Amino acid sequence: MTAPATPDPASPEQQGDDLASNPIWQQDNVTLHSVGVDVGSSGTQVIFSRLHLQRIGEELTSRYVVVDRTTLFQSPVWLTPYLDDDRIDAVRLGAMVDEAYRAAGQHPERVDTGVVILTGEALRRRNAQRIASTLAELSGDLVCASAGHNMEALLSAYGSGAARLSHDRAARVLNVDIGGGTTKYAIVDHGRIVATAALHVGGRLVVVDEDGRISRLEPAGREHAERVGLAWELGSTVTDHELDRVADTMAQAVVDAVVEPQREDLRALHLTEPLADLGHLDGVMFSGGVAEYVYDLQSEDFGDLGRRLGVAVRTRADADALPAPLLPPGERIRATVLGASQYSVQLSGSTSHISDADTLLPRRNLQVLRPAYALDGTVDPDTIAAAIRRHLVVFDAHDPRADLALALPWEGAPSYRRVLALARGIADGLSERIAHRRPVYLLLDGDIALTLGMLLRDELGVDSPLIVLDGLLLRDFDYIDLGRVRLPSNTVPVTIKSLVFAV
Repeated sequence: MTAPATPDPASPEQQGDDLASNPIWQQDNVTLHSVGVDVGSSGTQVIFSRLHLQRIGEELTSRYVVVDRTTLFQSPVWLTPYLDDDRIDAVRLGAMVDEAYRAAGQHPERVDTGVVILTGEALRRRNAQRIASTLAELSGDLVCASAGHNMEALLSAYGSGAARLSHDRAARVLNVDIGGGTTKYAIVDHGRIVATAALHVGGRLVVVDEDGRISRLEPAGREHAERVGLAWELGSTVTDHELDRVADTMAQAVVDAVVEPQREDLRALHLTEPLADLGHLDGVMFSGGVAEYVYDLQSEDFGDLGRRLGVAVRTRADADALPAPLLPPGERIRATVLGASQYSVQLSGSTSHISDADTLLPRRNLQVLRPAYALDGTVDPDTIAAAIRRHLVVFDAHDPRADLALALPWEGAPSYRRVLALARGIADGLSERIAHRRPVYLLLDGDIALTLGMLLRDELGVDSPLIVLDGLLLRDFDYIDLGRVRLPSNTVPVTIKSLVFAV
């Protein structure tokens, strides 16, 4: 798709030269160009967007929020290139991204921000992380995000529009994202994602050539064939009937993982813990590449199981096999993160605790996680620890050696007992990271950073490198750059980038 002929109404280009040059307008409005590079199990795509950000006043800071987004260019959805079972073809992938920049008339130096994201089977490849980092560096100052199964379910629910629909209708919705290698589930209640899961079912686990020979076979594809008594190997010749049988059993697994998630024969297919309590659902939405076939919006066969799987899922939906009505389609194959907007620069409070500024600062592209917990009069350390551990699981932050930042809400009296209880919860919730002596980055909205840092260090014996900053408003899906300490104010500049979704 080519760039639209006219700019969006909210942009300074359309507001006229007088407004664009007005210093008051410029202080409160920013236009950024963003790119999203999505490398998935089966498809790779590049999307360029223009973002209009507007400043809103808040108690602790002035933040810029995205008030309008215009898609400038969408690349075709290319098949993700692989060299072999273990490696992505970096040369062909790089050529695809270069072609997208050329077709869009863009240059990395003109892109303000964005994201490179790897998901599904692409993430399993041996060279995946190196390729993502290289793309992020070559394409501009981009966030590099690797989405594990739970996080991919979150991204899909936001990108498809399921989260927005759930919020707008005050409804409880199930989003089912069927991609090339995995199926992701997200339950969204009144706009808030309350449960996620993933199943090893996807449309491109098996690929056949024009002669009916298997040219690509993922281990999970072989296992699905075995479930119907077929012994497939790379190079095997398969029939349409056999492909239909495998796709049909995969479609049944997609449905069974919702209506009977604890079934023993599904255990081997689950990539996460299964869905627990669905509760009352108001509707089911499908996204991902296979959703094009579920909603009968695509008929072309790409030599894999995608079309057959989508048709088989739709047959079950039409037979009322789903636990709720099928919702109209939102974003499907493009239910993906569109980029990251550099939407605010905040300064930390002056009462920070930094154990070693020369070693810990500056720091780029730290992922932010904001665990949810309630702070009443009494702070319960066990509740804090459980909330932290649960959030690490939801965002697939399993590796204790990987750096991240916790955004911690605080309210109420900063008494010694309450802050110490918070410190105990943090130390318990991050115990694995602390045991590996990984840096601990804590970002608070309330003014307790110095006290919290001293209690963690002196009272609880946390000897990991430690940064505790306060006066900051952050959320999930933020990525931050931490600058060097500014003197004499003793503050730290924090640049915040937030993932931007399609709807």
